[in-house]
Amino acid sequence: MRVININEQIELIVEFIKRQLTSAGFSKLIVGLSGGIDSAVTTALCVKAVGKENVFTVMLPYRISHPDSLNHAIEFAEILDIKHEIIDISPMVDSYFEKYAADADILRRGNRMARERMCVLYDLSAKYKALVAGTGNLSELMIGYCTQYGDSACAFEPLGHLYKTEVREMAKLLGVPKSIITKDPTADLWENQTDEDELGITYEKLDEILYNLYELNIDKREITDFSDEEVEKTIKMFKNSEFKRRMPPIPGMN
Repeated sequence: MRVININEQIELIVEFIKRQLTSAGFSKLIVGLSGGIDSAVTTALCVKAVGKENVFTVMLPYRISHPDSLNHAIEFAEILDIKHEIIDISPMVDSYFEKYAADADILRRGNRMARERMCVLYDLSAKYKALVAGTGNLSELMIGYCTQYGDSACAFEPLGHLYKTEVREMAKLLGVPKSIITKDPTADLWENQTDEDELGITYEKLDEILYNLYELNIDKREITDFSDEEVEKTIKMFKNSEFKRRMPPIPGMN
């Protein structure tokens, strides 16, 4: 895996956040704080960049969300001493499915939750005149493990160049509680959902394969530390999610 200086990356991201705010004409930031490691690290970096008085966080639980998610989010907001509020998205999500799509599967429901959260976040962005900071990491962006116009919607992605395993290392330096760092990553979109179960591969393996394939440009046949199935799975996820990494196509433009 690549070797990076985490402290230098923290400084780089803090300056990046400041530039994004200045160029957009904003002075405040808002983050959806889920109780997971990515949003915790993003929030901590935002506080470093603009100070706790200029960072708002919102927790957006659904009725079947794991209680730990909300508890960990509140705990970290209190550690950082930042403004936070809780908005239950259950009524908004359930009203749609009860009236129009009672037979929807868990994927459709999960996507709706992710998009509802972003709708609320952007409404609060207008209320507080605060720019929305994204919480996606490089691993998830490369394989499209996000909901288009849901958790992928934001003004900028401060962690978008860091693999998940690197975000974990950064979390330790930023004082993120161990309870957040060590728990199984989850989008918490349905009961007992975990990222790695859904993906069918651990982040440690995924990051190594992505790094070898797309940064070192190593031929897949030369990647021997992982099974052929794991390598092919990663390639398929990367290729099938290319549309999520591009702006919507326009006729006559590449």
